[in-house]
Amino acid sequence: MPVSTIPTAHTSTTAAVPTIVVVGHGMVGQRFLEALADRGLTATAGTARVVVLCEEPRAAYDRVQLTSYFSGKTPEDLSLVEQGFMERHGFELRVGDPAESLDREARTVTARSGETFGYDTLVLATGSYPFVPPVPGKDSEGCFVYRTIEDLLAIEEYAKTATTGAVVGGGLLGLEAAGALKGLGLDTHVVEFAPRLMPVQVDDGGGAALLRTIENMGLTVHTGVGTQEVTAGEDGSVNGMSLSDGSSLATDLVVFSAGVRPRDQLARDCGLEVGQRGGIVVDEECRTSDPAVFAIGECALASDGRVYGLVAPGYEMAQTAAEVIAGREAAFTGADLSTKLKLLGVDVASFGDAHGTSEGCLDVVYADSRSGVYKKLVIGQDGTLLGGVLVGDADQYGTLRPMTGTVLPVAPEQLVLPAGAGAPVTLGPSSLPDEAVICSCHNVTKGAICEHTTLPEVKKCTKAGTGCGSCVKVIGQLLPQSQDKGLCGCFSYTRSELYEIVRTLGITSYAELLDSHGREAARGGDGCEVCKPTVGSVIASLAPTVGASGYVLDGEQAALQDTNDHFLANLQRNGSYSIVPRIPGGEITPEKLIVIGEVARDFGLYTKITGGQRIDLFGARVDQLPLIWTRLVDAGFESGHAYGKSLRTVKSCVGQTWCRYGVQDSVRMAIDLELRYRGLRSPHKLKSAVSGCARECAEARGKDFGIIATAGGWNLYVGGNGGATPRHADLLAQDLSDAELVRLIDRFLMFYIRTADRLERTSTWLDRIEGGLEHVRDVVVHDSLGLCDELERLMADHVRGYRDEWAETINDPERLRRFVTFVNAPDAPDPSVKFVPERDQVKPDLDILAGPVLAIRTLEGTAS
Repeated sequence: MPVSTIPTAHTSTTAAVPTIVVVGHGMVGQRFLEALADRGLTATAGTARVVVLCEEPRAAYDRVQLTSYFSGKTPEDLSLVEQGFMERHGFELRVGDPAESLDREARTVTARSGETFGYDTLVLATGSYPFVPPVPGKDSEGCFVYRTIEDLLAIEEYAKTATTGAVVGGGLLGLEAAGALKGLGLDTHVVEFAPRLMPVQVDDGGGAALLRTIENMGLTVHTGVGTQEVTAGEDGSVNGMSLSDGSSLATDLVVFSAGVRPRDQLARDCGLEVGQRGGIVVDEECRTSDPAVFAIGECALASDGRVYGLVAPGYEMAQTAAEVIAGREAAFTGADLSTKLKLLGVDVASFGDAHGTSEGCLDVVYADSRSGVYKKLVIGQDGTLLGGVLVGDADQYGTLRPMTGTVLPVAPEQLVLPAGAGAPVTLGPSSLPDEAVICSCHNVTKGAICEHTTLPEVKKCTKAGTGCGSCVKVIGQLLPQSQDKGLCGCFSYTRSELYEIVRTLGITSYAELLDSHGREAARGGDGCEVCKPTVGSVIASLAPTVGASGYVLDGEQAALQDTNDHFLANLQRNGSYSIVPRIPGGEITPEKLIVIGEVARDFGLYTKITGGQRIDLFGARVDQLPLIWTRLVDAGFESGHAYGKSLRTVKSCVGQTWCRYGVQDSVRMAIDLELRYRGLRSPHKLKSAVSGCARECAEARGKDFGIIATAGGWNLYVGGNGGATPRHADLLAQDLSDAELVRLIDRFLMFYIRTADRLERTSTWLDRIEGGLEHVRDVVVHDSLGLCDELERLMADHVRGYRDEWAETINDPERLRRFVTFVNAPDAPDPSVKFVPERDQVKPDLDILAGPVLAIRTLEGTAS
């Protein structure tokens, strides 16, 4: 039964209040309602009666993010309708009750329920329908389209009994569908008639980079072939496909995603003008051939002769129609077709003349087959940026797209080269003019964004960042940085301030913190990718003190963790995981070495001794992790926390026990420190080392905290690190006894955890914090702030509350349930994790490691 918010049906309009009937309630239909509300055309304002006829059983939802349903979002999460929106404006929404017929002469619409509604203005927002190629067998059981939430629910249910799936179509939605099938545990094929994937958006080079990356993920791609027939068994269900090259494909589930067609049947039936290839003909005001009828979105053939299949042009048309209906001047003459999205985890973007069709244009290309990166800028002869394609690395899309049509201020090759190859530069959004469009979904300019100060404010007032989300990073760069030191758009507090709130109030959950101390607009929401892992780390580091669970995958904490923490292991490039047992101080017995060797042999793992004096085991499937760790824990090993933002290792030389130059027992000290600080969650990873003499064989001054033995005790150095920007650690205190050393390290680490920003190494923190090293010395050594007793108590809580995460995991059947590749097929291994032999071991089987590197073409006369 359809749900109605109106008490009775009306068959004619009223003279006092005009009636607007909207047919269709998708993303564009909802945007139109919001535009009406912005202009005061609502029942509550007494200016218009608005009736909305919706075919689907639910209100408008985010179809762009449809695939996120398979990663945990619910249909309610995808809803675009703010709670109370319809009631607040008096809009009469009828879900599950689509329009069946129009009578233009009587100006009425008849719904499926039989009720008839009169209108003064009719707005058609019927969208599009999936195109299914007219091949034999297309209606067999097991054939689906990928368009609505109901489609996804049906696919999810059918996939429970399927093993192989095929997607017909390698465009945007086709690759999304392929990712969904793979996520459901199916061997997945993509069949694309064009010679490359995403033929509309990317060129041959971009398509090749995308193909290599996607095939490496375990999907099988067939390009340049079409579907001739879908075959079925005696029971009528799909069992295969015949392709145009004469080959066949065994599959028991087929998803058609071969494009869409405008839903214009209502218009055809009532005599409205439609295009030769479909689409309701509209003028620049989005009026049809009947002045009382408008058409917006994918059902409309715009005045420039194009049917737009993207949401951004649909939003512009919705704004235009609302403006005209409100009695103002507006026109829709065309739209930007730029696109940025993440397909199967791969960034893909195109903008402007991506295919280089302009006369006399030149391409500037960078390609790296090994990393799956392809960048092309299309440049006019006068240096004007005409368009581009970005695959694998699309960070500059937000700046480059608004610059389309302008002469670049730097040589174009400098914008595509990676760091270290030709002095690359990054153009910030500050270089854009105020009229540059930053959010193409809602046509919001830089100038409009710069009128606001926070991201939630921008989203609320301009809707920028609420569409595809690709502009959010640029918006953040445009907003005043000095006025809001908040962690993110959800919290006005810094990380260190949130730490104090959690510690002082004993808050044990992210939801509680967000609802009590989040920004007003963020309360009751889901948070963001910045604050969730940050708060998760804060709660984990304070767990023993505030009474939270110390296990990072318990309850709500699991949803806050970064990728590696989800399975207590480091994710590697081919989808396998590495195992890093803790070897305190680098000391290990022969018996434990034998266990590691046996485990590596029995599970076929690649082994390597690391610079941190540990043994890494690579190549485990997620379902093998508990089996491997059961054997390691039984042998006395525990988690090395290589996956977490926590202490990694405390390496050491052999010290005075064996070395003739050693003056202290560095191995014993390294073991004591590693066992004391193991599992300590912090803003970033922590590394340490202990050298037994001034010869510094353990490289202690390249660590977050390093210890060097002296004849009188120990010298403590802090704030060092290696990596891309190495920094020598600074001397904090010298000639310390064992007890003094441990006490100062306790204080230093807890003060760092308490005051550092998210993802801030100790070296950066030491340079940033007001007063630098001298301030830290005053606090940690001389107790200038009176905090030392508290810092020591916090560390004591950590030491007392430490539990090995893997030991707890393997002894809890409920916790073990997460370690499966496919939820619906828990015993099935990941077919995409494959290896090839190398040097008597194995390595990932990655096609991406081979392939040509395209030359860089530069413009004559530009700087090299």
